[in-house]
Amino acid sequence: MIFLVGRLTNMENGRLEFPFPYKPYDIQEQFMHSLYSTLEQGKVGIFESPTGTGKSLSLICGALSWLSDHEERKRQEATALLQEGEKSLSTSAAQSTSGSSSTEPDWITDFVQKKAERDLVSKLKEEELKRRKREERLEMIRNNVQLKYAIKRKSCEEDEAIKLLQHSKEEQTEPSGDQEDEEHIIAEYESDDESKSKNKFLRAEDDDDDDLNEEHVTKIYYCSRTHSQLAQFVHEVQKSPFSKDISLVTLGSRQNLCINDEVRRLGSIQRINDRCMEMQKNKHEKQHHEEGVKRKRGAAKSVCPYNKASALQQMRDGVLGSVHDIEQLLKLGRETHSCPYYATRISIPPAQLVVLPYQMVLHEATRRAAGVQLKGQVVIIDEAHNLSDTLSCIHSTELTGAQLCRARSQLTQYADRYKSRLKAKNLMYIKQILFVIEGLVRVLGGKVGQNPQSQTTQAGTEMLTINNFLFKAQIDNINLFKLQRYFEKSMISRKLCGFVEKYAGSGVTLHTQSSSNKENRRTEGLNRYLQSLQNNQSSAQVPPTDQQGSAEAEKVLSASPMMQVEGFFMALTNSNTDGRVVIHKQGTLSESSIKFLLLNPAVHFAEVLKECRAVIIAGGTMQPVSDFKQELLFAAGVGEERITEFSCGHVIPPENILPLVLCSGPSGQELDFTFKNRDSPQMMDEMGRVLSNICNVVPGGVVCFFPSYEYSRRIISQWETSGALTRLANKKKIFQEPKKANQVEQVLGEFTRCIQRCAVDSSGLTGALLFSVVGGKMSEGINFSDDLGRCVVMVGMPYPNIKSPELQEKMSYLDKHLPHSQGKSPGQALIENLCMKAVNQSIGRAIRHRGDYSSIVLCDRRYARPATLSKLPTWIKDRTGTYTTFGPAFAALRKFFLEKKQKQV
Repeated sequence: MIFLVGRLTNMENGRLEFPFPYKPYDIQEQFMHSLYSTLEQGKVGIFESPTGTGKSLSLICGALSWLSDHEERKRQEATALLQEGEKSLSTSAAQSTSGSSSTEPDWITDFVQKKAERDLVSKLKEEELKRRKREERLEMIRNNVQLKYAIKRKSCEEDEAIKLLQHSKEEQTEPSGDQEDEEHIIAEYESDDESKSKNKFLRAEDDDDDDLNEEHVTKIYYCSRTHSQLAQFVHEVQKSPFSKDISLVTLGSRQNLCINDEVRRLGSIQRINDRCMEMQKNKHEKQHHEEGVKRKRGAAKSVCPYNKASALQQMRDGVLGSVHDIEQLLKLGRETHSCPYYATRISIPPAQLVVLPYQMVLHEATRRAAGVQLKGQVVIIDEAHNLSDTLSCIHSTELTGAQLCRARSQLTQYADRYKSRLKAKNLMYIKQILFVIEGLVRVLGGKVGQNPQSQTTQAGTEMLTINNFLFKAQIDNINLFKLQRYFEKSMISRKLCGFVEKYAGSGVTLHTQSSSNKENRRTEGLNRYLQSLQNNQSSAQVPPTDQQGSAEAEKVLSASPMMQVEGFFMALTNSNTDGRVVIHKQGTLSESSIKFLLLNPAVHFAEVLKECRAVIIAGGTMQPVSDFKQELLFAAGVGEERITEFSCGHVIPPENILPLVLCSGPSGQELDFTFKNRDSPQMMDEMGRVLSNICNVVPGGVVCFFPSYEYSRRIISQWETSGALTRLANKKKIFQEPKKANQVEQVLGEFTRCIQRCAVDSSGLTGALLFSVVGGKMSEGINFSDDLGRCVVMVGMPYPNIKSPELQEKMSYLDKHLPHSQGKSPGQALIENLCMKAVNQSIGRAIRHRGDYSSIVLCDRRYARPATLSKLPTWIKDRTGTYTTFGPAFAALRKFFLEKKQKQV
């Protein structure tokens, strides 16, 4: 035990060295030491390390070093306790044989004590056996995984071919009828007092097979905002010294991980989820039927060929045996003929590192559905500069009048069709749901049962507390907490989605029909559907051919808006002070909406902070930390003593970065992009001249950020009229940020190739110019290293719209609940912080590694204010020069790139 205490003391003091793929920078070593200490002490750490300083590798090597030491310490402690327990049992046995001189009945006390000791020893032995079994299994997987695939793949494919053949025969021979609607019927509802919730996840075909049901080991959950950022992190793990020993699982949505082409073609996330859940349910029903459980005859139900326990077991071995990103998981799933979505979820318990998107950690229902357990674990939230906004966005929800009317119509028709087969308690809850939906329609100024597109409403916006909204909608007498539990346990949203998807296009679910002919249309539509079913059983599943249709078409194609209704009901169960409801009327009931706005993100973050052993909040720019701590940590009940902070500078030498503030343009026009002045043609033309001069001296790529998409459109239109755009195009080829996310990679690829061609062929063009937007698709997570981003230009300051009712309510909430600091109200500080965080993220696109160099030009006189300069990233705030006239700034810029060119030569 003395040895253990000494080792524990050393761990608290930190490691001397960390495994690293190369000699780490000094700031990386400092980062890892601080991270190790924070994890060991179970604190909440705020870590700031600029983009390009190797933050991801520092997180990986520091955190996994701690995890390795933690597991070793647990093993040694368990061994010592086991030895002490066995020794104690032996001593007790010897004492019992020697007898006792006491006249009291000590045998009862001895029996209880011995039983407790035996139970402890048995538990320790069992845990040690499980640990050894798990480690031996992982070692076997790593050593034999490729051989295992080669042997099993062929047999798996042959087996699936036989199963599919049998399945197709069943489909042809079994008659269809009303029995097939059994899948849409809600099971008899039991409240929480009557039953325990059942596991929603994959159940093994053999109850004796415990390989798919394991206890959770100590693990690290790493989350970030986008899948591309997660993929970059996984690639860093693959390059780290831990790549051969760590068991890592990458989680994603069904849309990202599904390999069933029939399901993937459905397009929308909701339809993919509904279809997958239906196939999963059909699998269990088929399993029970094969085991001899009698079920009603009906049309054979489609079962996913990739969702089979033996194949999932095989893929899970592959997932745990080596490190994979999502693309590699999809390839592995096709090789093993198994579903990556379910395989990754059954891989969570034994995994040591789980990589997943924000929402799977920050949203309780999603966390529970994914099988993520945070108790005693470590969570690392990377790219956390917008964590507060992310939490608010995740837990806010909006419903349109069209969605409410459609949901009511669908649920009414569902209840009418199955009312004779639904239990009384289910019908009672359905009536309550309909009552609430009708109340929401009335709040928007509409009438129930009429076409929402033809109902006019008086335009306007109203902000209400949750309680006042419930009173206004006259639904304050409904227990929304019970309705929320009913939604979760009955899965009524998914039942309704399946019902609507089945009868879509048959006339059954048209919400625009009048009440007088509803019954006739329902019967007519059902008959048409049953007739078409005999000719083409899959007709209801044909996906839309035009995946790039309008947003309204996508809404119509979605199975049912009941999922959104459920989310809004859940939002209304928040505390009255933590959120607001915005009623937004826009002329017609169809376009009007109600939105729940979360004002206190700390209330949902508090559970993560409470359950986890330690939470690491990391980012390239976390400033200002004080406001971050006030709004998200102190408000969640975290004391100052549990918070640690780490911030470091950049690894690049000072001569490799030229940040400057430009207050005026070449003609002397002051650069003031305030709301009052920014639309001035003179201001726009002056900015065109500034950019033209910059492009004359900057080689390679220039990335120009505008404060919004609308202003980007207006200023580029003005440049087309004045000829400034033509002058820019004579120097650099112009690219614009695309409106659709799926076109980003294509634009970046063309932008890169253009710069590479210009570096070889210097005839005419000197590179490329990319117009982007602050907070857009290219302001975060995009790599503009080396020649791709030799200069980043910020046009104006991206202040949010102060007239937004949501933002005004947020400011008012902060002013009431947070203390004032430095003479500013928390609401005003929020406006400035949102602006500067967006600026700092865009600036971070420029420098990506130690040998990189770039210039940063901030075009607005307001950047010269000391309060604004203090909010710039640590690595440039002391290097930024302010220029009131254009000439000296242009000379500094030209000198900077001339010196870089001479060094390269």
